[in-house]
Amino acid sequence: MFVFTQSNSADDNMLLTYRRDGDGRLTAIDPVSSKGAGSGTPHLPSQGSVTLSADDRHVFVTGAGSGHLAAFAVQPDGPQLLDTIAAGTAPRSVAEREGLVYVLATGDPALLGFRWDDGALTAIPDSRRALPDDADPAQVGFGPDGLLVVTSRGRDELMTFPVASSGLLGEPMTTVSSGPTPYGFATTPGGVLVVTEAFRAQKGAAAASSYRVHEGRLTPITGSRGNGRSEICWAVVTPDGRHAFTTNFADGAISRWRVEADGSLVLEDPTAGLTQDGRKGLRDEDLTGDGRFLYAIDADSGEVRGWAVNNAGTLTHVTTAGGLPTTLAGLAAV
Repeated sequence: MFVFTQSNSADDNMLLTYRRDGDGRLTAIDPVSSKGAGSGTPHLPSQGSVTLSADDRHVFVTGAGSGHLAAFAVQPDGPQLLDTIAAGTAPRSVAEREGLVYVLATGDPALLGFRWDDGALTAIPDSRRALPDDADPAQVGFGPDGLLVVTSRGRDELMTFPVASSGLLGEPMTTVSSGPTPYGFATTPGGVLVVTEAFRAQKGAAAASSYRVHEGRLTPITGSRGNGRSEICWAVVTPDGRHAFTTNFADGAISRWRVEADGSLVLEDPTAGLTQDGRKGLRDEDLTGDGRFLYAIDADSGEVRGWAVNNAGTLTHVTTAGGLPTTLAGLAAV
């Protein structure tokens, strides 16, 4: 089993891979070139720049500098590059479901659709959907009811698109965010959307909210519940849908939330996991498929951190892998 992140280097963007053992500890293996370039700058503003396919057999990596998408096979000895394709200007987030792939390009904001079949990426004709110039989106992903959801930090909105069997997107619906600066999101198995709200870097004002889909629209359940931390941006949900974990970039904390049966959020522990309290750098995160381990990048320290997750959602630190570039971005665990 593996944990993946990208170097996001401006010259040769590498997929950085760690093998994880049964106790969650990480051992680095040889990096693999994506045959493209990252942004070359720290703190890539996105969630989902490194994403696993739904079956965990492939990993997709966006190249924000070269404007391309790379696809890798997850092999027993590590990842193998299979294909690359042009994916708009400054692509920063990618999502896959049943062979349908959508990329969020941010330089000229747009969504671009692809088919993933037999180890190759193919652009879907007429799939490009322009987004508002001031959208400043951070993530694309498949949400409840198959809707494609895009956060819009610049407009404090969430945009949802129905997806046709052809792979083309229908007309978008816009929902005003419960709190300012919606950033990342994750979906529970029961169809609840958990959204982070960074509050434009207002210290101590970060929050999360939850939504359910009703007649194609997102209906708020829990509106903008604060966690007392700063710059909450990334979200993951446990496989059983009982807990959500959010990382706070500005202060090194992982917060744990309980997701109730009705989709409401309850803050259980604002500092369930810590790198160093008050230290910047904690960013992208992911849970393993069985929910036993949570991993996150501490970009400013050039590290990948790992925690064991027990049945109650308590985190216990188990591993730190260092020596990484501070430009690193994205994380996916399998």
